[in-house]
Amino acid sequence: MLELILQALYSGVLQGGSYALIALGLALVFGTMKMINLAHGELVLLAAYIGYMVESKLDLSPVFAIPIALVLVCTCSVLVYFLISLIRKDRELNSLILTYGVGIILTNAVLLIWSADVRSTSSVWLQDALVVGPFYSMRSEVLFFVVAAVLIGGLWWWLSRSWYGRAVRAVSSNRNAAKLMGINPHTTEIVSFVVAGILAAFAGVAIFSYGVIQPAFGHALTIKAFIITVLAGIGSIPGVLIGGLLLGVAESLTVTLASSALQELVGMALFLLVLFVMPNGLFGAQARRG
Repeated sequence: MLELILQALYSGVLQGGSYALIALGLALVFGTMKMINLAHGELVLLAAYIGYMVESKLDLSPVFAIPIALVLVCTCSVLVYFLISLIRKDRELNSLILTYGVGIILTNAVLLIWSADVRSTSSVWLQDALVVGPFYSMRSEVLFFVVAAVLIGGLWWWLSRSWYGRAVRAVSSNRNAAKLMGINPHTTEIVSFVVAGILAAFAGVAIFSYGVIQPAFGHALTIKAFIITVLAGIGSIPGVLIGGLLLGVAESLTVTLASSALQELVGMALFLLVLFVMPNGLFGAQARRG
């Protein structure tokens, strides 16, 4: 029994890396524009289907789909930004409605192009078992966990050290004060959407490489990203990483010890628990000020 629990913890940690990538894109956009992109999960799903297309049509590993996914997903992400920028009144509410509609359009586009069939990779190399001590996993799970860790570390460095990263933080903190310092908020917001698209592209290919995908999956990914963002507390990259790992471990333990039917429920239960006990999240505003 102990070995089973330890294996579930290991699998949950690997899954949590991809969850953290998805949530970081959502949290970054929310930080700069104070709005939630409800189409973010569909952008992740689009990248996953690009991985499927490259594998099925070109007979290549889904890993080679990453450059194509980066271009298409980032383009779609910027288009979503320009649609949002057209909103002049009640931006927060109307942007929710707009991005929800964009998500529905993307879901139906995926359905029309690739049908409702469940898809998964057939790459033997990605699906091969990889033994790390007493733990077992697919090679793709470990590969993309390492990729996720590198991207999260790179994003943290970019936000803290680069000029555009500091500009994003400035706009997130005080938009009007950032203007007075010569920062163009619109350019900064576009950069945020591009970075969110990059994270979504890698996360989508990762999900396809070790899991199954279908057109309705995008909405569930958006909900997971929102749950992790709330768990972390707005603006905390380490919090998003820990929140993603926590959700991945919780789901893995639920599937192992209870039932896979309860996998989605445990995330919502965790979400409500944090809202009641720690409304600011695990790394909320007070901790960040400290």
